[in-house]
Amino acid sequence: MSVPDYMQCAEDHQTVLVVVQPVGIVPEDQFFKIYKRIASVSQVSIRDSQRLLYIRYRHHYLPENNEWGDFQTHRKVVGLIAITTCNSAKEWPQTAERFHGQKEVYSSTLYDSRLLVFGLQGEIAEQQRTDVAFYPSFEDCSDVEKRVEDFVESIFIVLESKRLDRATDKSGDKIPLLCVPFEKKDFVGLDTDSRHYKKRCQGRMRKHVGDLCLQAGMLQDALVHYHMAVELLRGVNDFLWLGAALEGLCSASVIFHYPGGTAGKTIGRKPSISQAADAGKRHRPGALTANGISADTSTEIGRAKNCLSPEDIIEKYKEAISYYGKYKNAGVIELEACVKAVRVLAIQKRAREASEFLQNAVYINLGQLSEEEKIQRYSILSELYELIGFHRKSAFFKRVAAMQCVAPTIPEPGWRACYKLLLETLPGYSLSLDPKDFSKGTHRGWAAVQMRLLHELVYASRRMGNPGLSVRHLSFLLQTMLDFLSDQEKKEVTQSLENYTSKCPGGMEVITLPDGLKLPPVPFTKLPIVRSVKLLNLPVSLRPHKVKGLLGQNISTASPFIYSPIIMHNRGDERCKKIDFQWVQGDVCEVQLMVYNPMPYELRVENMGLLTSGVEFESLPAALSLPAESGLYPVTLVGVPRTAGNITVNGYHTSVFGVTSDCLLESLPNVKTSGCLVEVIPSLPRLQLSTSLPRSAHTPQSKEELSSSVSVQLFNGETQQLTITLENIGSEDIESLELTSKIVNTKEKVFGEFLSWDLEDAVSHLPLKPGQAVTLTVCIKVKLDFSGQENLLQDLNDDGISVTGLPISSPLRQVLKPRPETKSVGGESGKAEYSHTKC
Repeated sequence: MSVPDYMQCAEDHQTVLVVVQPVGIVPEDQFFKIYKRIASVSQVSIRDSQRLLYIRYRHHYLPENNEWGDFQTHRKVVGLIAITTCNSAKEWPQTAERFHGQKEVYSSTLYDSRLLVFGLQGEIAEQQRTDVAFYPSFEDCSDVEKRVEDFVESIFIVLESKRLDRATDKSGDKIPLLCVPFEKKDFVGLDTDSRHYKKRCQGRMRKHVGDLCLQAGMLQDALVHYHMAVELLRGVNDFLWLGAALEGLCSASVIFHYPGGTAGKTIGRKPSISQAADAGKRHRPGALTANGISADTSTEIGRAKNCLSPEDIIEKYKEAISYYGKYKNAGVIELEACVKAVRVLAIQKRAREASEFLQNAVYINLGQLSEEEKIQRYSILSELYELIGFHRKSAFFKRVAAMQCVAPTIPEPGWRACYKLLLETLPGYSLSLDPKDFSKGTHRGWAAVQMRLLHELVYASRRMGNPGLSVRHLSFLLQTMLDFLSDQEKKEVTQSLENYTSKCPGGMEVITLPDGLKLPPVPFTKLPIVRSVKLLNLPVSLRPHKVKGLLGQNISTASPFIYSPIIMHNRGDERCKKIDFQWVQGDVCEVQLMVYNPMPYELRVENMGLLTSGVEFESLPAALSLPAESGLYPVTLVGVPRTAGNITVNGYHTSVFGVTSDCLLESLPNVKTSGCLVEVIPSLPRLQLSTSLPRSAHTPQSKEELSSSVSVQLFNGETQQLTITLENIGSEDIESLELTSKIVNTKEKVFGEFLSWDLEDAVSHLPLKPGQAVTLTVCIKVKLDFSGQENLLQDLNDDGISVTGLPISSPLRQVLKPRPETKSVGGESGKAEYSHTKC
């Protein structure tokens, strides 16, 4: 027996094996449709009995495995169900012959067989036959399950008769020696009359009867026979069969302790009627039912007496496996026993001991295995390690299975299967394909192993012919493992990424795999690293100001101040906080980022721009080149809001190494920001002012207002005209014009009115279209009264008089704010004899 059944579990020892196979040409989908219906009859309650018969179905079973049926009866094919198609009466003889040929394969062990014929109608189909069922089509076969139940009951009758025949102690009859295939040549020429030989025969037969009792639902009788077999076989050092008797004892005890099964939720079975029934309702020992078939004669007391405890089950499994290990040809039996013990230990939550059994299973030599068998072996080992909670060990064996799929000895490597298995290893290595899981702080898992696995995913996806998948995995490697890559590795990874993206650029779309798994996008938030984001105010000449003259007096917006020592805020609150300045629709707005290049070489960032929401925003992308390990480097990103409202700067987008990234500020843990929400007001007119007078040598500086200073010297009583030209250099009409003046008030002295003007002519040109200009004449007349004013000339000479302020606006939009009191440069004190005024 060279092929192990890795799905074996302890409760399989109480099942009978039925093979379901196609005969002739049967469509695969139709065959498995019927097979699934047949397999649904996994347990049958025997009529007039409390016993259940459990059935294990296989659609493929090697005949050489059948030769081990005497060693363990659950390996013996006792039933055959053949499925065939037959369209005419002429084909029927050939179909029947094929069915008989199929039965010959398992003839030495078969109890009964059935043939299900689909498609044949007529005289032949109308004949009533026990072993053949005719159906018009695969759709018209409603009683398949009922026929299978009848078939299973016929198997049970044969099984029960064999059990009774073998269990009866016939004095004087010679007990045959049961053998496994490789033993037959060893017993040639032995003395069959020796006491040692007879005890060997008795011990093996007891063990065989125990198997039959277990299959027939006689759990207590099975335990008794197994105990007797163990004593007999131990006395003659028949280690192989002693191991089988111990394993049978373990299986019967497992069935008693764990009626739900040990195979897991998907293969688990319902508790049997006999196990769930009350002890007082059981048949008394030796009682027969109406049809002459005795029920399970055990009682709970008797069971508990012969049944192993959960701890003893594992000890007996260890002993049995050690006996199997003495025989090179019993490797499959040893491996399957290890698997069964692991499933039991998983139920008992004894993971460390289960791992010892699995470690032993790894080193069991099964001879020359095909590549497919190796893949299956490693995959099952992985599943068993997962079952006991050894996730990293499970991932290791699944990765070994993946590498086996593309072994050099395979003519057509299975890269898709390899890729699928590699994906399944990710959780075991604390690795996910969502970059958000790596932005939460501490790195989990072994980075070196994770990088190796990601490289293998990149290579496998490339060999699958999916460069987009390779780009996604390589981007993920660079983003999440950047801190663990050496300088040389960083260079190699980025070169590979550029090679891939030259054929298939990377983007922010979600990649969906054929099995439904979704790979989220991987934004490069570390290339470059952004440390702070700051929204900048507009230049002074473009900043909007409220029109006080049109809106009336300032309305106090003061609110009561409540002090709290508990400051409750988070970064999200800071980011959503509204900034106290405004942007203007249609004007270029700026956001300053402080960035850092972590790469050991120059980093070129292409197409870097802003990501916003709230209003329509035209981002003006920029390209930058950051020096190697540049330190903090200021970068200004600009854009133009096209509509009014509240705009939120959500992040930025980049294109690095051919990969386009949308980096959101909420996913950047260490970014400092003073707020990313700002109000965008509607477009405002832009006005350019020029005068007929020369500019002043001194221009007052102010962050809050824009001023244009001119200088003129006049004697008292002198008059001069000042021509002011106003040109609309914006895109909005100027709808109103308002002119005010403010005289400097110093040292409690108020000097007279110097300025006069007439706005009627200028207002008549409104609204002022973009590109148009209007002129305004202001008359400057100096008229001072010097009588009774001591040191007035000196004060005038020291302070001078400064006149500023030309508020221009569209209604309710903008007015240039009057400048606060300013002090122009005065003349020298020694020139007080000149009475003149500076404006």
